[in-house]
Amino acid sequence: MISDKNFVDAAEGKTYFILNYGCQMNESDAEHYAGQLEEMGYAKADDFHNADIIVVNTCCVRESAEKRILGKIGELKRVKENHPGQVICVAGCMAQKDGEKLIKKHPQIDLLIGTAHVNSFKKILTDFLADKGGRIYDDMIIADSEFEGNRVRQSGFSAWIPIMYGCNNFCTYCIVPYVRGRERSRSIENIVEEVEQAVANGYKEFTLLGQNVNSYGKDFGEKGMFAKLLRRVNDVPGVERIRYMTSHPRDMGEDVIQAVAECEHICENFHVPFQAGSSRILKMMNRGYTREQYLELVKMIRRYVPDAAVTTDIIVGFPGETEEDFEETLSLVKEVGFDAAYTFIYSKRSGTPAAKMEGQVPLDVKKARLNRLMAVQNENSLKRNEEMVGKTYEVLAEGPSANNPNVWSGRTRTNKLVLWPTEGRTFTAGQKVNVKICNAQTWLVKGQAE
Repeated sequence: MISDKNFVDAAEGKTYFILNYGCQMNESDAEHYAGQLEEMGYAKADDFHNADIIVVNTCCVRESAEKRILGKIGELKRVKENHPGQVICVAGCMAQKDGEKLIKKHPQIDLLIGTAHVNSFKKILTDFLADKGGRIYDDMIIADSEFEGNRVRQSGFSAWIPIMYGCNNFCTYCIVPYVRGRERSRSIENIVEEVEQAVANGYKEFTLLGQNVNSYGKDFGEKGMFAKLLRRVNDVPGVERIRYMTSHPRDMGEDVIQAVAECEHICENFHVPFQAGSSRILKMMNRGYTREQYLELVKMIRRYVPDAAVTTDIIVGFPGETEEDFEETLSLVKEVGFDAAYTFIYSKRSGTPAAKMEGQVPLDVKKARLNRLMAVQNENSLKRNEEMVGKTYEVLAEGPSANNPNVWSGRTRTNKLVLWPTEGRTFTAGQKVNVKICNAQTWLVKGQAE
């Protein structure tokens, strides 16, 4: 086999480009792909049209995302015709779901890599370029969940840290367990080592990633592992903020909430998707909890962390949802008073049980319900933000706003977006700034730096 050194020499002057779609886990995977490519000697291209290697990191959670990605893959046929020798690699959830069918439909694809092979990308690509590897890697056999190597991080101060992969929940509307596989956790030592390396490189904020972080460590046969991990990361010198996503209400325990309350660096933001306010619909979704149990969980959060921001995900129009079921969702939203909610119209995903359920809700009904839900949540969000006016918050600066270089943006520990004018002062990304809030809007607040 050709050595890594020879491939670094062969890659001299060659470039790569990653087209990334989907969730935060995909963003983290893309950083790992980029790291492995740079270890091989490739440099990032300014534009995908001229790159020697293009990686399309795909998502298939929603049909709309699939259509956009398929359109881009189709476009790459013409791009490749203008760049002889260009390698097109399709990776991620769509590659896992569609496998060989994707290559048959789009023969411009050279290499197909499923979700189980992120850590092996460099070896797979090396073998492929040496004509010693195959074209399709879509089995779900995991060689190693531990992380080695480098990531090319998109932020200079905030880092994604995947702590586990896959999901065991099998919610009836969700494709993730079928394309990401069963849950498998990284060791605490491996995670902490990556955090320590990132701190040494100047990173301050860390988001621990998993499809269901509250299940972290269950595959080790131990209980309470996620709370233990939170406390270990909190104790790493140089860590200033810790976030995590996503939590599952069924698995979130008191030990995690206590860790947030007691640890200095864990942010007071609980993102706890409830998806539907009707226990009947929750059972059809296979969520594993009732409306009453969810409300008790929120009460526990408020008891331990009174100033916490609580956010959620909601699906409207799940098969069989009646007007009465939807009214229960509305009433739960009003009762909890979420700081923010990510709301979605249910859409079929082939391969999931919900796609075959009777009682599919008409699109016009789903749209009308979504509008009613958003009106209620917008009132909640504005009210919660108005409570911030007159108070001063620690904000982690992210950079100038997109519309005005003289206005900076950042986030509070509770993940509220804050804008403030520079007024001739100089700020840097990752800097902590005390901002007094003087204006509240639905999705953000504005203030003055002190």
